[in-house]
Amino acid sequence: GDILDDYLRTDGVWIFTRNKQFYKTNNEKECAEKCEAERNFNCRAFLFTRKKLQCLTLAENAKMTVMFNSTEAVLYEKKIYLLQCRTGIGKDYRGMEAKTWRGIPCQKWAEKTPHNPNYTPEKHPNAGLDENYCRNPDGDESGPWCYTTDPATRFDYCNIPECEGQCMQCNGEDYYGEVSRTESGLECQRWDAQEPHMHGFTPKHFPEKDLKENYCRNPDGELRPWCFTTSPTKRWEYCNIPRCTTHPPVSGLGSQCLSGKGEDYRGRIAVTELGNACQHWNTQFPHRHGWIPDRYPCKGLEENYCRNPDGEKRPWCYTINSSVRWEYCAIPHCDGTEQGIAGFAADVPMEVPLPEECYRGKGQSYRGTTSITASGKKCQAWNSMFPHRHEKTPDRFPNADLRDNYCRNPDGDSSPWCFTTDPSMTWEYCSLKRCDDHTQE
Repeated sequence: GDILDDYLRTDGVWIFTRNKQFYKTNNEKECAEKCEAERNFNCRAFLFTRKKLQCLTLAENAKMTVMFNSTEAVLYEKKIYLLQCRTGIGKDYRGMEAKTWRGIPCQKWAEKTPHNPNYTPEKHPNAGLDENYCRNPDGDESGPWCYTTDPATRFDYCNIPECEGQCMQCNGEDYYGEVSRTESGLECQRWDAQEPHMHGFTPKHFPEKDLKENYCRNPDGELRPWCFTTSPTKRWEYCNIPRCTTHPPVSGLGSQCLSGKGEDYRGRIAVTELGNACQHWNTQFPHRHGWIPDRYPCKGLEENYCRNPDGEKRPWCYTINSSVRWEYCAIPHCDGTEQGIAGFAADVPMEVPLPEECYRGKGQSYRGTTSITASGKKCQAWNSMFPHRHEKTPDRFPNADLRDNYCRNPDGDSSPWCFTTDPSMTWEYCSLKRCDDHTQE
């Protein structure tokens, strides 16, 4: 891979450091090579100035010293020194933890009191034995350790958490690692950039999705993390993120009844609210679909039980009735009330009229709850990017009432419409009639 892949880049900053070396280089890669070859100290970062083509290798990074603005400079910090967690047994751990799991301060690796060490910076120059930071120079199976400042305890282990973010649980929706290349080796485009590809996945519009730098992410429920690429001919591609060896904790709270939208429902109801039996998730008959259990290991797609894998209003399933593709299920509420047809209506106080299921004019003022297209397809939620990526988000159209997956007309089309959950049809007008123009509003 590229030598710069091991560094975190920050434009327009300078850091104050005592230990540094100056070099003349032509570009950032040559400067990185100087950092790798530095023998005067452990090179944790380097600064490169574009105009003067000046290269400064640094013993400190932004975690260790003061940072300030400098328009000409680009700071590259070695990622290995920024991680405060360990991968595997932590032989490559270079974080700054300096006390044992019991809280005893560590002895400096270069000192000889209170303990005379076998592992020293001179004997093991590549083991990162700086200061008194926890390290694992001998490949101890129990992880990073240090000599302690307690004369009665020669050494002890440190409490360094596992880097969960470096691997992928489920479909990688919570992956927060720093891989920034696609599976074919293309560099990722920054999420806050619109070149070479324009898109709607900006950090501003999706603040909860951790769309940092150009790191691979899964903000829209794809099969696994992906990114837009810096190649003009390849819009996006999946990233090669390893699966975590440990399984995510399974929460049983509320899983046998309905709370919220029922995304954590794991009960065994397998019939819709209108009495149709559910189709098994691992079959494609009578309805073909993309919710294949092997592809979505954390969605609970077992047997033919009602589930909510896509953030719908409540659990649903495909039915074994060839003329009815899918329907909602009647799941008992966790507070004891029944959610079925009667229960759903009972949730609405009698004195509040239901929104009118017709539209006036072009339907830009329509605020009903229809979520079915003219050909009977289910609408995709407006804040979802699956199966269709789009820019008609609630953030971008705050006055259009883009709630759930209700039919709306945010862009002045001829009538209310929605994106569909059918991958082969991006959008369609909704199954709505125009109100009688003579009706008094």
